[in-house]
Amino acid sequence: MTYPFTVAVLGPGGTGGLLAALLSRSGHRVICLAGRATADILRRDGVTVRSPQFGDFTAPVEADTELREPVDACLITVKHTALDAALTRVPRAALGDALVVPLLNGVEHPAALRAVHRPDRVAPAVIRVESTRTAPGVIEHGSPFTEIDLAGDGVPRDRLEALADRLTAAGVTARVAGDETAALWAKMAFLAPFALLTTRYGVPLGEARTRHRAELEALVAETTAVSAACGAPADPDRALARYDAFPPAAKSSMQRDAEAGRPLELDAIGGALLRAAGRHGVPVPVTARLVRELRDAGH
Repeated sequence: MTYPFTVAVLGPGGTGGLLAALLSRSGHRVICLAGRATADILRRDGVTVRSPQFGDFTAPVEADTELREPVDACLITVKHTALDAALTRVPRAALGDALVVPLLNGVEHPAALRAVHRPDRVAPAVIRVESTRTAPGVIEHGSPFTEIDLAGDGVPRDRLEALADRLTAAGVTARVAGDETAALWAKMAFLAPFALLTTRYGVPLGEARTRHRAELEALVAETTAVSAACGAPADPDRALARYDAFPPAAKSSMQRDAEAGRPLELDAIGGALLRAAGRHGVPVPVTARLVRELRDAGH
């Protein structure tokens, strides 16, 4: 029998709000960390989820503007563009022995977090989900899956497995990945072409994978080559098959941010990919052009 966890969720948006609600419904104590107005709404109304996978439900959560007590795990689910400001809500002294679990896009954030927090408690994770916050505390979950790979070089495996077990019991398909680099680059190799192409042309995936097929194939080839150079071999044919299996109306989170006029994670995704390519001498001309065009457009 597993005991309930106390879990902090830094950034209860589309991803964080969904996980907060699922963990709360499963019997865990959840503390959402957000701005004062959002925290007040969450404390009063809880988190409402509309989901074909999990059903429609509302789960109670605690909420505050910063963490004030030790927790078992702190899920970091803000956008990379908001990370530095958001981390001020999690004083290092308040974390105790907590796992720090960033579910961020990109591959460079674990090193930054380990410079601040205990390296053996930073457990990077990747999540595959399409979930959107439509209002504070209101989550629209659209994908028929919610999958998390937990990793963490140097993190005790029993700590990772304990969190994975609780996420799985809450309805998430969670597993412990054996290799942090492989887990992060597996997400990056899928996300970067998807995000860059849909955002550059302002079209959903179905249109991007047909009208811009040659560019998609080139992006996949470049990204998988960089991934392999970083020690995480990836199969370009498998990546293309995943794109083809996705719902045609799917949009990347970067595209949604562009449509809403929000800052883009362009540096965390495209910039990080270009930096890794440069370190390993891998040519990535299509990636470089798309990143340049997005930056020239004001992103």
